[in-house]
Amino acid sequence: MASLDRVKVLVLGDSGVGKSSLVHLLCQNQVLGNPSWTVGCSVDVRVQDYKEGTPDEKTYYIELWDVGGSIGNASSVKSTRAVFYNSVNGIILVHDLTNKKSSQNVYRWSLEALNKDSSPTGVIVSNGEYDREQFAENPVPLLLIGTKFDQIPENKRNEVLTRTAFLSEDFNAEEINLDCTNPRYLAAGTSNAVKLSRFFDKVRNPELYGIFLSLSLQVASFTDRKRFNFKSLHYD
Repeated sequence: MASLDRVKVLVLGDSGVGKSSLVHLLCQNQVLGNPSWTVGCSVDVRVQDYKEGTPDEKTYYIELWDVGGSIGNASSVKSTRAVFYNSVNGIILVHDLTNKKSSQNVYRWSLEALNKDSSPTGVIVSNGEYDREQFAENPVPLLLIGTKFDQIPENKRNEVLTRTAFLSEDFNAEEINLDCTNPRYLAAGTSNAVKLSRFFDKVRNPELYGIFLSLSLQVASFTDRKRFNFKSLHYD
């Protein structure tokens, strides 16, 4: 499968987690001064260099589709969003690090986008537990981004980061935790910037992601852990 010159990446998550601010930061490298609620979907474009600094370097375009974050109970809400889920090359799952419910809901968003949630109102996390096998062979690269990192009390950060680490493992995806009002979190040379670039490279080159997925599954076959129970970790 050939590399792509223009790719489509969904940005999914609950209302208020900061998706619009994140997209603006990614595309404009600026803080969004007056964020507003997204109705339907908003699209912005990021210019990205593939294999930057190598002989194979090439510029391509990333369409970031910021999908409105209302989780409606009516099937019509879900069917309306379905039009945005066609021909997707990657998904960024966004959650608010200060809101545990938004972290739980990223499972619902991802399954909805991947057309694996047959019930619009179905509970994906049953009794606080998640079956990670639902994503064992997911063909679409995922990236997990936690926002409002600056608002977590210092004495709660280890607890929160433990929770997000389990999320990252379940989705077989890297995680980035940041504050959308501070561009330094994505400054060139930082670990976050490296993770972001690596994700976009996998989005552009499906073959590269296929290799990554194969290696990840081999590692997973040698490890076994207890399912993460969201009820065991909480904070006010």
